[in-house]
Amino acid sequence: MADHILEMRRITKTFPGVAALQDVSLAVRRGEIHAICGENGAGKSTLMKVLSGVHPAGSYDGEIVFAGEPVRFQGIRDSEAHGIVIIHQELALVPHLSIAENIFLGNERRGPGGLIDWNRANADAAKLLASVGLQENPVTPIISLGVGKQQLVEIAKALSKKVRLLILDEPTAALNDVDSAHLLDLLRRLRDEGITCIMISHKLNEITAVADSITVIRDGQTVERLDVTAGEVTQEQIIRGMVGRDLHSFYPERVSSPGEEVLRVEDWTVHHPTQDRRVVDGANLTVRAGEIVGIAGLMGAGRTELAMSIFGRSYGRDISGRLFLRGRPIRARSVAEAIRNGIAYATEDRKRYGLNLIEDIRRNVSAAALGKLARLGWVNDNEEIRVAESSRRDLNIKAPSVMAVVGKLSGGNQQKVVLSKWLFTDPEVLILDEPTRGIDVGAKFEIYTIINRLVADGRAVIMISSELPELLGMCDRIYTLAAGRINGELPVGEATQEKLMQLMAKDRDLV
Repeated sequence: MADHILEMRRITKTFPGVAALQDVSLAVRRGEIHAICGENGAGKSTLMKVLSGVHPAGSYDGEIVFAGEPVRFQGIRDSEAHGIVIIHQELALVPHLSIAENIFLGNERRGPGGLIDWNRANADAAKLLASVGLQENPVTPIISLGVGKQQLVEIAKALSKKVRLLILDEPTAALNDVDSAHLLDLLRRLRDEGITCIMISHKLNEITAVADSITVIRDGQTVERLDVTAGEVTQEQIIRGMVGRDLHSFYPERVSSPGEEVLRVEDWTVHHPTQDRRVVDGANLTVRAGEIVGIAGLMGAGRTELAMSIFGRSYGRDISGRLFLRGRPIRARSVAEAIRNGIAYATEDRKRYGLNLIEDIRRNVSAAALGKLARLGWVNDNEEIRVAESSRRDLNIKAPSVMAVVGKLSGGNQQKVVLSKWLFTDPEVLILDEPTRGIDVGAKFEIYTIINRLVADGRAVIMISSELPELLGMCDRIYTLAAGRINGELPVGEATQEKLMQLMAKDRDLV
């Protein structure tokens, strides 16, 4: 029998009206990287919350055995005391505290009299940082670090708790290719040092590259366990288990037939809001009706800054340049003015900027164009519900009704609500910033299908993505951005990942 560090047996977890997990079983071998795959809403995160004590013993049925002993965790402290540490997709770091303060928060290094021994804390933090490949000073504020380094600080924090089983929920969702590769290398090294890892991810190429075994969950049930060490496991095999069918192509077919120019951006320059530097430098681009134009660039290249500044100058200062809509000059000096001129922007951070998570689908769908539903200053509730129901049906938003709270939906369904909100504004140009981040492969296909439907209706779409295969699979043309400058434009028929990477990295040393 395999030496299992963890066994979860017949776990069932229900919420009011919903069975999130039904008799789910999971077995993880000691010293392996075990991946959990499934569509959004399949129950992956719920299962890990049961394991870590977020959902305490008594709130679920089933049994958990860790290191050969039955355990019943009543909270996070209980699971951490056994060496189980979970790192959530939304990092739990305090931005204005130092690295050392974050690492030992709640586990402070104390000296005589109970006071914090800062010399010891900083020295211990430096050792932990070195173990994850960081050379930062422990007194550095977290807010000054990029997302990739913050992820490594979270792992250093886990190591400070004598971790035996490390759980990572979508650890590379917000990372670029370089940071993702570094993190995966670190996981391999931790495995070699005897630390067991559970990894939840939608990036199947990373799963097949790093995992020793895979558990596939669909609709709250375990459907398959794959042993990567015993033979080749393909992405297609994982997808079949996740969605219950074959996806013959990752990207739906589309006949491209761009029409007249819809948006033209000329000599667009944006300065950093607090620093004396340009984040976008003389950018020029166009997009036509029925066309998807991609923007590729490394993290920090200025992609989001460009999009947000076009959308009502919602980022940056001292913005200059010209915007033309169907050949006529327009102004978009505020978000409201941008919307009136037919420009919409779906943010990369849907939970922070794109949605009101404590409101229902109905309120979120109508939020950006509430005036369309108002008469004499009063919103017509019945019409608001009708519009939201139409969106729920057309975009296949999986929810019991439009009165469902958006924060309770899966990532893929939240993204559909974001799209619904901006489609209700009836935009001529839709800017999509990382539209499939943190979404499973089945939901991605649905989002792609919706985007294709939009351009088939004659809308113009600008797509920003960190995933080059996504841009190559969806776009008609791709611009590359480096150090705030657009330095390349390729029709998709001539573009390859290698060509795009060469352009994206061309001016990196000048940043």
